[in-house]
Amino acid sequence: MKKTDYHIHPNYSIDAVPFSIQAYCTKAVKLKLEEICFTTHVEIDPVRRELDNFVAVNGERLSVWDFTWLDCYFTELAQAQERFKGAKLRIKAGLEVGYCPGQEKAIERIVNNYPFDFVLGAIHCLNHISISSKQESPLYFQDCTLNNLRRDYFSTLQAAVESDLFDCIAHLDLYRRYGLIHLGPEVMTIHREMIEPILSRMAKQGMGLEINTSSYRRGLKEFHPTKEILRLAVQAGISVFTVGSDAHTLCELGDNIEAALLLLKEYNLNNHIFTQRQAHVFPFSAANS
Repeated sequence: MKKTDYHIHPNYSIDAVPFSIQAYCTKAVKLKLEEICFTTHVEIDPVRRELDNFVAVNGERLSVWDFTWLDCYFTELAQAQERFKGAKLRIKAGLEVGYCPGQEKAIERIVNNYPFDFVLGAIHCLNHISISSKQESPLYFQDCTLNNLRRDYFSTLQAAVESDLFDCIAHLDLYRRYGLIHLGPEVMTIHREMIEPILSRMAKQGMGLEINTSSYRRGLKEFHPTKEILRLAVQAGISVFTVGSDAHTLCELGDNIEAALLLLKEYNLNNHIFTQRQAHVFPFSAANS
């Protein structure tokens, strides 16, 4: 099976173990991945400026608005593309942007002015609190009801989709990670009657949906999104899908990617890659079988 991994955090992401782009590429060759995309975190919520509006370059923190980091990033990616050409590993330049309502112009400054192949959009924070963080998430969930979460998350997701800044939405039901702990199993159904119009809008815009395998590492029983949401996405007409491990350390690269690809095959869906922000079908095998 021809494998890709389109969600990888190298040492530029401040929450990642500092393994270099080259180290990930070397591991990708060993894992027989055919194409990978690096998706460094960019968080731009001004309320959280002193918390996470940073990237790391050579072990030093730089503001995401100090665009010298992007010059370093693209230079290092170009070097890796040349170095691993003989290994037949294709390497793409991407970002994972934490969407923040009202900051669309700020996001545009980055994603539309640099030659990215792929831009993931994600909802990491609600009410300026990171719901994806084990340390921070209790601050949000401690006084949260299911209705609060439903309203906050899906209104933010809708705004992210309507911004049309992203090629694909990452870990669409990320709220499950800690929402299940704090709010119980009812969290599994809060998307109903909320997500359908959002998925339809994604389909209309040609926006993709990621199958994110990191949920298994967190003890969840299904990928992001769940099969129920995946079925709704298919019914809504979404046809672009990517697979990503959301690796934050070397040993997570390629994690459960084959299972994610088999899930796509189960639903007669295609895996995709991106070049210059354009999606292309990536066959499961040479015979596309």
